[in-house]
Amino acid sequence: MGQLRVEKEKIAYARQLAKEIAGDMDQFIAQRSTVASERTVLRLLGIDGVADFVPYPNLVVEHLQDKGLLEQGAYAPVLNAMLAWDCSAQQIAERVAAGDVHLDKVPQVSAQRYEEASRQVVAERLALLERRKQERDTYIQRWGDGEQPYLYVIVATGDIYEDVTQAKAAARQGADIVAVIRSTGQSLLDYVPYGITREGYGGTYATQENFRVMREALDEVGEELGRYIRLCNYCSGLCMPEIAAAGALERLDVMLNDALYGILFRDINMQRTLVDQYFSRMINAYAGVIINTGEDNYLTTADAVEAAHTVLASQFINEQFAFRSGLTAAQQGLGHAFEINPELEDGFLLELAQAQLARQIFPEATLKYMPPTKHMTGNIFKGHIQDALFNVVSIMTKQGIQLLGMMTEAMHTPFMHDRKLAIENAQYVFRTMKTLGDELEFKEGGKIERRAQQVLEEAIQLLQDVRDQGLFLALEEGRFADVKRSREGGRGLSGVFLKAPSYHNPFEDELRSRLGLEARKAQLAGGREA
Repeated sequence: MGQLRVEKEKIAYARQLAKEIAGDMDQFIAQRSTVASERTVLRLLGIDGVADFVPYPNLVVEHLQDKGLLEQGAYAPVLNAMLAWDCSAQQIAERVAAGDVHLDKVPQVSAQRYEEASRQVVAERLALLERRKQERDTYIQRWGDGEQPYLYVIVATGDIYEDVTQAKAAARQGADIVAVIRSTGQSLLDYVPYGITREGYGGTYATQENFRVMREALDEVGEELGRYIRLCNYCSGLCMPEIAAAGALERLDVMLNDALYGILFRDINMQRTLVDQYFSRMINAYAGVIINTGEDNYLTTADAVEAAHTVLASQFINEQFAFRSGLTAAQQGLGHAFEINPELEDGFLLELAQAQLARQIFPEATLKYMPPTKHMTGNIFKGHIQDALFNVVSIMTKQGIQLLGMMTEAMHTPFMHDRKLAIENAQYVFRTMKTLGDELEFKEGGKIERRAQQVLEEAIQLLQDVRDQGLFLALEEGRFADVKRSREGGRGLSGVFLKAPSYHNPFEDELRSRLGLEARKAQLAGGREA
């Protein structure tokens, strides 16, 4: 499509402001870890399962807290015990849970033996993630991949086997991405449920076993169709890095993984979220996962016209946090939404301006575009038209991931025939308007261009304010989504702790090295010395 006339210097300035905002948080994040990040280390070591319904990673971390060892990190005490008693990580966890092992009383193995074993363990465990990534590449090479915008639909029955039935049906209807919506409230659980689940409220629990079941099912239907079907789930919440690790181990392709969403919409403590998002995104980066961010949700609590600039400012910030964790631009599904009141005159023009502005500013991102929800009603015919207009904007501006709108959005969780109609709607628009954007140019000084320039100017002002006052204070003042949060409030703060000088997480160190983040490590080391 013809380009909007927005000053490249202003875009560069906005990106620099966001870089400074994210950079200001680097020292804070680097000096801290969380119980969820340490449980993730244990999961990467191979610990899984439950004892009396409590996950083993939780039991081991709680044991380390009781013994005053957690500030050193969970990795070293467990690996030392593995070497001292010639056990697997899983066996150590089971013995800790049974009370047979106290990790503060394990004989210390020699430094040489520890270092040699550590290098081998980390290499072997990360090789599992690498193999899963290679599997994805092999399937895509064999079967091919859908064209962007990817058609994204949801299943949300609560029963993983019913989800499988609906997911296969959606794939046969033309879906490129199937998202299994999590059970309501799971993001507030400070543990990852275990095993196959057949009940949930408003969705299905995100468990590693459920990931495995759905991944196998989508591979089966992918073989049938000769097309790779991507699987999406959610790793936002109190277990962000743990679920990222589970998803990487089971070859998920897309993860909801936002630096701010849990703070704003789930009242998860901002310190906890910002620390956890760093490690979780490193895992997603290495696993080749596309992360989706949640700026679209801002427009469910704030007016889509007045708050458009907050979406753009947050996209800039999320981009910079993502880069700091090693994610490429193509792995970033930066979120926005078609949420302007349909009764507003020329509202379509404003929607087009926002979508095109996002595409120009983030040209390599796999932009995630959300359908109308806030202004959907029980009038399914009008809703179907709203969704069609949403699809028009997407194909004109070359969005990356199209979360298909359902005409029954305001009534119930979509049925299989609702999805079929939504997919047919998008396919019709995408097919008949495939290169429409290439044929059009924007009127210089017209409404669309002026709107884009206004949104960028307001985003810059917001980014300047956030840079000057700091991200924590900006969140406390409700600068995003009209939601105010306290830096000492919300869920999960008790799970944040300062790292001891002896803190050790070789998974993070190795991922940082493989993702080319050594410069960041050197900068942080210099900051600590200063």
